[in-house]
Amino acid sequence: MSYTRFNPPRRSLPPSSPGRRRILQAGGLAGLAAIGAPLFPLRALAADKTLKILQWSHFVPSYDKWFDAFAKAWGEANGVQVTVDHINIGDLVTATTSELSANSGHDIIELGPEAAQFTPNVLDMADINQEAAKQFGAIFPITKRVSYNPVVKTWYAFCHGWTVDCGDYRKSLWEKAGMPDGPATWMQLLEIGEKIRKEQGVQVGIGMSQELDSNMVARSVLWSWGASVQDAEDNVILGKGENRKLAIEAVKYMADLYHRTMTPAIFSWNPASNNQDLIAGKASYIVNSISAYRSAQEAKPDIAKDVFFTGPLAGPKGDAWANVHVLYNYIIPKFAKAREDLAKRFILHLTANYDQAMYQSKLYNSPSFFGTPILSGDRGYAAVTGAKTLQNLNDAWFSHDPFKLPGEADGKLAPLIPSPKWTTNLGHPGYSNPAVGEVFNTFVLPNMMAKAARGDLTPEKAVDEAARQCEAIYAQWRGRGLIGGKKT
Repeated sequence: MSYTRFNPPRRSLPPSSPGRRRILQAGGLAGLAAIGAPLFPLRALAADKTLKILQWSHFVPSYDKWFDAFAKAWGEANGVQVTVDHINIGDLVTATTSELSANSGHDIIELGPEAAQFTPNVLDMADINQEAAKQFGAIFPITKRVSYNPVVKTWYAFCHGWTVDCGDYRKSLWEKAGMPDGPATWMQLLEIGEKIRKEQGVQVGIGMSQELDSNMVARSVLWSWGASVQDAEDNVILGKGENRKLAIEAVKYMADLYHRTMTPAIFSWNPASNNQDLIAGKASYIVNSISAYRSAQEAKPDIAKDVFFTGPLAGPKGDAWANVHVLYNYIIPKFAKAREDLAKRFILHLTANYDQAMYQSKLYNSPSFFGTPILSGDRGYAAVTGAKTLQNLNDAWFSHDPFKLPGEADGKLAPLIPSPKWTTNLGHPGYSNPAVGEVFNTFVLPNMMAKAARGDLTPEKAVDEAARQCEAIYAQWRGRGLIGGKKT
């Protein structure tokens, strides 16, 4: 097995060869005795017994180290040569498109919401999703919305996990401003965030750039104002009727938030910028996952101890939604048909051992199947009394973080336990679909926010321009028969 950081064109690096003991520890004693028994009913195994996996470089590096060893251990137990390549998350769509065009490449590719756009080029994953439901219980409903297309009735992906999108705030700054528990509403973020900037010199960190976090927060703001890009039937409603009015109000809010609490740097941010500002003490509040906090624990322990968390902020009428921050959508390209069974066996093996994925990602990964039973034996972490399923582990670990620093407050992650109730998907209130993915990939919404905040367009014109762009994207995918809605 090779451990490489993937940058097309691929370069072969010498395979590492960690000792067997290290492999068993990192790969999870995961019931290696049961590894040989197929988790998935096999048809005909690939003759060459190889499996090539491409996935994005995890934001918590310890996960990649664990995953590579985990995949190697599975391969050794099953006589399969496994190769894992890692790539920057922003390059995945380009790399996937290139491989599909060449009709050659990796057997398993990990994507996010963009997976939907590759539906015509991937193998159907209905069988593995059904098998997982039999073995592990009901799927988290939101992960179905990002891996199933109800229009063509196809499971185009298998979503093995997702990540909570939360508010990260500096408690000392907010406590000094009279709000020790941080903001609960977008208006509090505006008013107290402005006070903190004026009195303590620390700004709010909400991006309006062409990057992941800006894309996520733009949607959360829209939803919190009661607006959305599409309805549940795949019709674009961003620029129509009452929805347009609410969207304009949301955009006006973001322009106000920029002028009162932030600096022009937010227009050129990359995915790491809000993390870096939080760790450097330059941000009072950001919207991100817990990865920024985990980085601070290593780089700036004093800052980490001061970082606390909120759920999504509420809008004018109390609506509060967070997007799935990132998700882990495995697709199997049609060109990998010969290795389909191997691929699906490995994916189900990972799902069965997702307690280790949760732990090794330092709780960054949340499971798609909360009912998955915890396997017996040494799991690579201290046993949690009474925990029988991933739901039990999730609640216990978020109540008492096993990775908290000495002297750090306990229970900081507890506000995130209800996250399945307030987490939704890019296509809210409907399913994610290829059009939703393209709107995401072309940064229509953060561009809309930025143009109004900079004064390039009025909020009204910014919303109308974004609506026209969405209409064109949806019309193209509707013409291919891959989304629903009415033809315009």
